[in-house]
Amino acid sequence: MTINPMRKYVRPHGLPHFFCPGCGAGQVLQYFTRAAHELSLNLDNIVAIGGVGCAARIPIYLNVDVLHGVHGRTLAWAMGIKLAKPELKVVVFAGDGDAVSIGGNHFIHAARRNLDVTMIVVNNLNFAMTGGQVAPTTPYSSVTTTTPYGSGEPPFDICRLAETAGATYVARWTPNKPLQAIRSIKTALSHKGFSVVEIVAQCPTHFGRYAIGSGNPADLLKWIDERSITKVQAESLDPSEREGKFVLGEFVNTERPVYRGTTRYEVERAE
Repeated sequence: MTINPMRKYVRPHGLPHFFCPGCGAGQVLQYFTRAAHELSLNLDNIVAIGGVGCAARIPIYLNVDVLHGVHGRTLAWAMGIKLAKPELKVVVFAGDGDAVSIGGNHFIHAARRNLDVTMIVVNNLNFAMTGGQVAPTTPYSSVTTTTPYGSGEPPFDICRLAETAGATYVARWTPNKPLQAIRSIKTALSHKGFSVVEIVAQCPTHFGRYAIGSGNPADLLKWIDERSITKVQAESLDPSEREGKFVLGEFVNTERPVYRGTTRYEVERAE
């Protein structure tokens, strides 16, 4: 019997899974396993970290060492692990709330320090696990359980925030672009420094039903796709024309000293 080579990256007793039908987090789990497989990563050298939220459950299913804990503190744990065991590859899986709401300060300072950690942010545009409340990335005027007349708050652009704060690899894709997402995750895992890959993903259970009036994942994927443009396309548009669009692509890929503690920085370059 032929065994799927991806199975070795998933815990033998990891099913049934936590995710709602049609949730984008399951796709991101697949993207990561494919990236790890194509890079031939040693599972014994990977630590996956999740906080609280739908995306934070992704590490539970990975056949690696896992740390699961409280909301918004994933990057603090990642820094402790990386300073104690710099040879380990530390990967954080977070939702938009975990990353830039309660975890926002940790996100900014991890980027500022250039912590040698990969962070994969599954941005489903709302606080999905706790009922579909408005989140820092919820598009302006969107209906959620806590904004029945539409959100009046401007959303964070996670990639621009990461770039401004100092992250040295930054990319954004959607589940409609799986090959590009896998490629960027591979680049992030191979990169020395703070790497952020944002996946704008569908949440049919809450965001889809409230914001676009459909719990069908295909409808929500179409909605995301219709609002997505490439970085090249965005450069030819006025700011007003880019408003409300998800700009996709690689935004930063550079090198600078990585964080090794409070008194010493060291530049490590991939061979």
